[in-house]
Amino acid sequence: MGDDQDGQQRWIVLAVGMVAMISGCAFQFGLPYLIPALRDEGLSLSQAGLLAACPTAGLVLTLAAWGAAADRWGERWVLASGLGLGGLVLLAATTVHGTVALGACFLLAGAAGASAHASSGRLILGWFPARQRGLAMGLRQTSLPLGVALAALLLPPLAAHGRATALAVLGALSTASALLVAAVVRDPARPGPGAGGRAANPYRTPVLWRLHGAATLLVVPQFTVSVFALVFLVDERGWSPSTAGPLLAGVQVAGAGARLAAGRWSDLAGSRTGPMRRLALTAAAVLAALAAGALAHSAAATAALMAAGVLTVSTNGLSFTAVAEYAGGAWAGRALGLHTTVQNAVAAGVAPTAGALIGAAGYGWAYALAAVFPLLAVAVLPGGGGRGG
Repeated sequence: MGDDQDGQQRWIVLAVGMVAMISGCAFQFGLPYLIPALRDEGLSLSQAGLLAACPTAGLVLTLAAWGAAADRWGERWVLASGLGLGGLVLLAATTVHGTVALGACFLLAGAAGASAHASSGRLILGWFPARQRGLAMGLRQTSLPLGVALAALLLPPLAAHGRATALAVLGALSTASALLVAAVVRDPARPGPGAGGRAANPYRTPVLWRLHGAATLLVVPQFTVSVFALVFLVDERGWSPSTAGPLLAGVQVAGAGARLAAGRWSDLAGSRTGPMRRLALTAAAVLAALAAGALAHSAAATAALMAAGVLTVSTNGLSFTAVAEYAGGAWAGRALGLHTTVQNAVAAGVAPTAGALIGAAGYGWAYALAAVFPLLAVAVLPGGGGRGG
C-alpha cells in the first residue's frame, strides 16, 4: 500500500473510531438525559443518579482487561465485539423492569462498551505518525462531548415515548457502530520489540502521579455540571426537557471545540500543564459564579451553567497528552489505562454523591463545593518543562 493510500486509510480509521466512541459515549455518559424519565417512574434524584453512574462503573471494571485484549488480539475485533455486546444488552434492557435489574443492564453495557476507550486510542497511536498524532488524538477526545451532545438531542424527546424507546435507539447505534468497525477498520502494523519510548519506569518520579491526580480532581466539577445540567434547568429554571436538550447539546459541541482549541494552545505554548492550570483557574471562577447564581435563584445561573459546561471539559485532552508524552511509548498504554480507570472510577461516584448533596442542600452548595476541586488540581499539577509539562 502506497503512502497516499496509507494516509487515506488512517483518516478513515480515525473517522470510524470517532463514530464508535461517540455511540459508546452517548450511552456511557449520556444517561443523565434520561433522569427526568426515570424520576417519572418514581425514582428519587439520588436513585436516578446512581443508575446514570452504572455504565461508568462498568467501564472502570473492564477497561484494563479490554486494553490487554487489544494488545493480544488487535484493536478491530476488540472494538467491534465490545460495542456489539453493549448494544445487545441495551436492546435487552428495553424489556427490563426494576431498579436493580436495570442497573445491572447498564453496568454490563458500560463494561462491554469500555472496549471503545481501550481500542480507539491505540488505533490512532498505531496509524498516525508523531507529526499528526496530536491533532488526531485531539479529534478523538472530542468524541465524549459529541456523544453527550447526541444524547442531549436524542434522549429527552425519545424518553417522551418511554424509556424503552430511548434505550432501543442507543442500543441500535452501538450495534451499528460495531458492524461499521468490523467492516472498515484494519489493525495497524505492530512496532518491533523495543521500538520507541522510554524504558525506565516513569512512575519512579511523582510527575505521572501528579498528572493523574490533577486530572482526576478536574473530573468532579465536570460531572457535577454535566450530570445535573438538564435537571437544574428543569427543576430550578422551569425549562422543559425538550427545550433544554438542544441547548445542552450545543454546550457539548462547544466543549469539543474547547478541547481542540486547548490542544492547539498547548502546542503553541510548548506546555500541557500551563494551559491546564489557566483553564482550571477560569473554571473555578465560573463555578463560583454558578453557585452564587443558583443560591440567589438568578437567571444569570443559566449562562454560568453553559460556560461551566464548556470549561470543565476543556482540559481533558491536555491531561491525556501530557500523560502519554511523559510516559513515553514503552509505558504510554499502561499509563493511559490507569489514567482513564482512575478518572472514571471517580466519575462513577460523582453522580450519586452530588445528587445526594443537591437533595440535602440544593444546587448552589453543590456547585460551590465543585468550585474547590479545580483549585486543588492547580496545586497538584507538576510544573512546566519537559515531556508532559
